[in-house]
Amino acid sequence: MKIADIQDTVRHELEKFEPFFRQQLQSPIPLLSAITNHIYRSKGKELRPLLVFLSAKLNGKICQKTYAGAALVELVHTATLMHDDVVDNADERRSTLSVKALWNSQKAVLAGDFLLGRSVLLALEHQSVEFLHISSNTIRCMSEGELQQLERARKLEWSEEQYFDIIRRKTAALIQNCTLIGAHSAGATGERLAAVGRYGELLGIAFQLRDDVLDFHSSSVTGKVCGNDIREKKITLPLIFALNKADKAEQKKILSLVATASVNSRNVKQVVNFVAAHGGLEYTEGVAHGYCADAKRALDIFPASDAKTALLNLADVVVERKK
Repeated sequence: MKIADIQDTVRHELEKFEPFFRQQLQSPIPLLSAITNHIYRSKGKELRPLLVFLSAKLNGKICQKTYAGAALVELVHTATLMHDDVVDNADERRSTLSVKALWNSQKAVLAGDFLLGRSVLLALEHQSVEFLHISSNTIRCMSEGELQQLERARKLEWSEEQYFDIIRRKTAALIQNCTLIGAHSAGATGERLAAVGRYGELLGIAFQLRDDVLDFHSSSVTGKVCGNDIREKKITLPLIFALNKADKAEQKKILSLVATASVNSRNVKQVVNFVAAHGGLEYTEGVAHGYCADAKRALDIFPASDAKTALLNLADVVVERKK
């Protein structure tokens, strides 16, 4: 199954969402208009709005508040990506030039701030303090996770526990934000809201684990540079597992290669080969499938429906995707 098949469950709503979201990006400032037009043209597969609409449909009816929630999620996500590109000094995003590369770091940060401000106004316009509460907590978690990751990368000190703490704060928090906002827009409370939030968190962890595996694959498959996390000194689960399988001398050698990988592509290749030889990719794939299964079980309290089936299938797509 492909994500396009899952989108069919809320195809009409996603089509209506496009002009609504485009409207939220508008600004009378020509520079901002140019930047937001670039952002709109380079959007990805719309996983986040899809999660918002499916979570709303699972819990009731999709309404105008759901559209506002989906747009808020996209605004927050896009702003954090723009800020991440500045932090990571990244010139590409989804195989296209980043805002930071096309304009500069200062303009990328300020444009990201504009999107965050617009997300707050959108919540207020739809009289949803709960949207603000959910999203503010998400932004807090993501900021904490990013700072933790930068600090760990500097020290090259990692453990599985530290790794999972960081991805819960980063990727998982954002995916959970989507499911909570969608469910809340349809009036979900209590056990149903908690279950959807649990599904979002576990799906987010599975998503990041799959991303970490794909980073070790060839760029022709993923559209990304193979070993990019290694170049950025991000020690992800495949490498953590492989390091734990090695003796002290080999651990020291591999960490030394990671420390200079940003300026030596041969070092990246050696680390990639080391991870593959020590079973890091297979281990991480197994853990990802475990989180996928747990995410699906979180929806057990809901009766059968098209929305539930779509969310269950989406979990499988997340851990099997090739890019």
